[in-house]
Amino acid sequence: MKNILLPTDFSDNSWNAINYAIQFYKNTPCNFYILHVTLMPTYIGGEIPIFPSTNILETTVLKQAKIELTKLLKKIKKTDKNPDHHFFSISKYDFFIDAVKTQIEEKNIDLIIMGTKGATGFNEVVVGTNTGDLITKIKCPVLIIPEKSTFSPPKEIAFPTDFHNFYQPFILNNISEFAEMYNSSVRLVHVAKKDEVLTGNQLENKHYLHNYFTENKHSFHRITSNNIEDGVRCFVESRDIDIIIMIAKNLTFFQRILFKPTVEEISYHTKVPFLVLHEE
Repeated sequence: MKNILLPTDFSDNSWNAINYAIQFYKNTPCNFYILHVTLMPTYIGGEIPIFPSTNILETTVLKQAKIELTKLLKKIKKTDKNPDHHFFSISKYDFFIDAVKTQIEEKNIDLIIMGTKGATGFNEVVVGTNTGDLITKIKCPVLIIPEKSTFSPPKEIAFPTDFHNFYQPFILNNISEFAEMYNSSVRLVHVAKKDEVLTGNQLENKHYLHNYFTENKHSFHRITSNNIEDGVRCFVESRDIDIIIMIAKNLTFFQRILFKPTVEEISYHTKVPFLVLHEE
């Protein structure tokens, strides 16, 4: 039984992510935990959180959220008739990341699926602080669903890598398991400069990856470009990639693909979901 956490702010974006999650795991027994966090304000200075009394919390702060969660559950039940899918609503008054961390521990969460706003075409996209924090501060796999994404069984998964890092087996197992769900092909893509030659260490890591994915359909691709972001985008578009996988350990490498100078602003292709995995 998979335990999936679905943060929601009741927007169209979060509904799209919920719908994507339901369809993606349509053949998998799942517990879906739908979490709404009423953000905790602070006094000026930002150090002391405001804790209303339990009575005020229940009757005012969380009342509307619980009403909206009830509506959302009814909407979901009209959409998803799978008897192996179980939905639970959670309303919290807390800091967003603290609330998510608590649910991960209490519910033994396997994956977070979260929607986020996008823009038209390949324009840069600004993702909110919550999504940036999930990627950088939470040690749990996160599947980010742009607002323009629509589910279709993923045939092609892009895994950009520079071959400098040795990936732990549990990381690669997550990728393999993801690919096996829909018999997807794993496309390992390396963006390199024109005359760049792989070092001995890079060649060893490439050989290791080839051996690991022997049971999966996979292939290696070299894109020649001086700009990593352009190279990955070109590959994603030309191969009609369905999901991009990145390793959080490689944030430096991916900074030019997904990040602006601050983690609050993340740019990416607006129709392709990306899965962020973490090394322990």
